[in-house]
Amino acid sequence: MGRPKIKRLLCLVSIMDAGGAETYMMKLLRKIDRTKYRIDFGVNENRKGVYDKEIKELGGKIYYIPPKSKDLFAFRRALRKVIKKNGYEYVLRITSNGLGLMDLKIAKKAGAKVTAARSSNSSDGGGKKTEFLNRMGRNLYAKYVDVKLAPSDLAGKYTFGEEAYMNGEVHILPNGLDYDEYSFSEEKRDELREYLNIPSDALAVGHIGRFVPQKNHSFLLEVFSEIKKKRPDAHLILTGTGADEEAMKKYAKTLKIDDCTHFLGVRPDVKKILSAMDLFVFPSFYEGMPNTVIEAQASGLPVVLSDTITKEADITGLLTYLPLGDRVFWAEKALEKVSEERKDTKEDFRKAGYDIEVACELLKKYIFQD
Repeated sequence: MGRPKIKRLLCLVSIMDAGGAETYMMKLLRKIDRTKYRIDFGVNENRKGVYDKEIKELGGKIYYIPPKSKDLFAFRRALRKVIKKNGYEYVLRITSNGLGLMDLKIAKKAGAKVTAARSSNSSDGGGKKTEFLNRMGRNLYAKYVDVKLAPSDLAGKYTFGEEAYMNGEVHILPNGLDYDEYSFSEEKRDELREYLNIPSDALAVGHIGRFVPQKNHSFLLEVFSEIKKKRPDAHLILTGTGADEEAMKKYAKTLKIDDCTHFLGVRPDVKKILSAMDLFVFPSFYEGMPNTVIEAQASGLPVVLSDTITKEADITGLLTYLPLGDRVFWAEKALEKVSEERKDTKEDFRKAGYDIEVACELLKKYIFQD
């Protein structure tokens, strides 16, 4: 008997940078049995992504497909060619809105046997016009989606619609992780604090996320400026990059907190960064299911976050949801949550099913139908 055929999934994303959905796909790629399954990627940005090197080292492929926003016909041709030439029977589209489902219509017509979409957000932040386009795309292309996946109820309802969610058509695929990779490490804590010149007994407030309007960094800086008034020893650790980064650096100077605010850019050592923190602050306007909030809980960190984010994110009891608007109130509540002892959350993660091996099994069940 010959070797069993490897089942190959083509995942369509903008670029394999360190965003939440992309990072989650990398967790799946690292853990899944690569002798039986392979995950490749089709990207729309013609530049090197943060994860490109690792994807290739793990045996994956990356195809550049021109963005449909610039040339729809070139996009169609390129996507059809990638699917037909390489015989992809399984295609997954990561999208936050219904218009992204168009890609799966093309994939179906190119020969894909199973098409799947995974919602990545609970809003696009674009108002009524964006919501109209989302509904229009959903109505036009939903019939080409065999498998509907979401990290949370809010994300599932936004991308696929309330009716589809209530009818049980949407499957929740939790943002699982390898717990031991993210659990608290005293050694890693000391290592990063020494690197950043943060005293061991100082308060370290942190956030991980792209510098884009959705993440609400300006409010985060304002909250930290209030925390600083109560805790003069406090430092702020910011990880990520994006269009708003330079503006936030200037705003930190305006607030006179630039001397204790650390802009780290994109980093591969998230475990170390989380271990160095004492508190995680996450004031996003909207999210699907924030990966970094899940990772922070694995590290035992208390988290203060906006009440627009799904309550499903709280799998440990460490989350405090607050309404946006009052930075003094946020600072007060944040300081109340700081504890000297780090909570061990391993059992919480096990009970909630937020394990990367469980996620891999669900991926195989829903998409590869094994």
